[in-house]
Amino acid sequence: MLLVAVRAQAADRPNVLWICADDHAAYVYGAYGSTQVRTPRLDRLAAEGVRFTRAYCNAPVCTASRQSFLTGRYPHSVGVTRLSTPLPESEVTLAEMLEGARYQTAAIGKMHFNSPSKHGFATRLDMPDYRKALAQRGAAPPPGGVAVQPPWRPFKDPARMWLNSACLPYGAVDADMSGTYFAEQAAQFLRAQHEQPFFLMVSFYEPHSPFNFPVEYRGRHHAAGMKAPSVNPADDWQIPSCFRDLSDDEKRGIMAAYYTSVEFLDKNVGIVLDALAASGRAENTIVIYTGDHGYMLGQHGRFEKHCSFEPAVRAPLVIKAPAAKPGGATGALVEFVDIVPTVLDLCGVTVPKRAQGRSLVNLLTGAADRHRDCVFVEYAENEEALVRTDRWKLVYATGRRERQDGYATGRPLPGRTVQLFDMADDPDEITNLAARPEHAALVHELTDRLAAHMRSTSPHRDDIPADADAHAILERCLPPLEGE
Repeated sequence: MLLVAVRAQAADRPNVLWICADDHAAYVYGAYGSTQVRTPRLDRLAAEGVRFTRAYCNAPVCTASRQSFLTGRYPHSVGVTRLSTPLPESEVTLAEMLEGARYQTAAIGKMHFNSPSKHGFATRLDMPDYRKALAQRGAAPPPGGVAVQPPWRPFKDPARMWLNSACLPYGAVDADMSGTYFAEQAAQFLRAQHEQPFFLMVSFYEPHSPFNFPVEYRGRHHAAGMKAPSVNPADDWQIPSCFRDLSDDEKRGIMAAYYTSVEFLDKNVGIVLDALAASGRAENTIVIYTGDHGYMLGQHGRFEKHCSFEPAVRAPLVIKAPAAKPGGATGALVEFVDIVPTVLDLCGVTVPKRAQGRSLVNLLTGAADRHRDCVFVEYAENEEALVRTDRWKLVYATGRRERQDGYATGRPLPGRTVQLFDMADDPDEITNLAARPEHAALVHELTDRLAAHMRSTSPHRDDIPADADAHAILERCLPPLEGE
């Protein structure tokens, strides 16, 4: 057990409930402004807590993002930049930090540790436990005559199939879905009596493709009710080849499936929140809700994350805490590495020096309205990264890597690309201003800031010559750490 410095007595320390969804974009969330999706339980949580409208994941891919926000450290610092990489045993998670402060810890659902290690979670339940429980009690057959999804075969089948453009339910009733199982297991944990404060992480697989939902949810959304984003011809060079043959009807069907899966997710979040309320411990529990990153639903011709556009990197973050002002919202720039120091700060546990995030407590209490001058996001698989300020966003890519993540464009490698977007006048990132002479100094400044950040968080920083320019630094720091 990790020993940590504890500033508060056990009786005074709050519990922690962190609910995470996979691929949940902020713009498909009622409290974030969507009028089409129905998310009443998540909306209720937002009304009771503080909603962060400009919260950024630190990598738009599941494993790198999750291991970053669970340690409060940047992906390159953690050593996890690719999907299949295990979290190193040398890294210390929030669970280990709180376990050292005598918290009871549990993780239910998707964690992406990519190893048998529990990383500080004394209780650990995931898909094998769900499958075992389902086999023991038996699954109810779906109603006769209902079309359901085929087996999920991403990149083997056409994208219209593995992205569920037909908006088909998973072949199970609600009671037999994995999301429902995880929600009920979390509720059981919350109903149990705990002598110690607890840290429970509940991580749902929804709404990740193929956007699962049970047969009872079919028909909640239809392709005809969706409007697929238009694609700028200037985006053609960067659209993955797997999406190029999608028809407009198929794009709208994918959106309908995603929206339906989010509504199924919302129902399961409600099961967890209702159990917390019934436990009598809600008043002394910090509740966090995040997507692990965002998701593109046709913007710029893409149906994925794995890029630096806003819908892929901006994600929902809601925090309800005893010290927080209910119903608040902040547009301060924040990063997901900030969550760990925030939780530790609220729990009276000293933040380790290795943590690279910054506590959000001043934003939660209303004592501050700003947090960071800029945020950073990296995606090593495409050797790209971004720096975003209040107004400007610069995206830098080496353009020299053949992608191994399934999202290659089928076009020749472009070489170094720099994109600059005015997020005040062009929030949809349509016009690249990087080549305009009047912005040359700004491009230089932001490139230097990005390079300084990547260098300072890279394990290779001591190998980089002191006089290396920004381009040399980025070419050294942006590739995956793990090789092929």
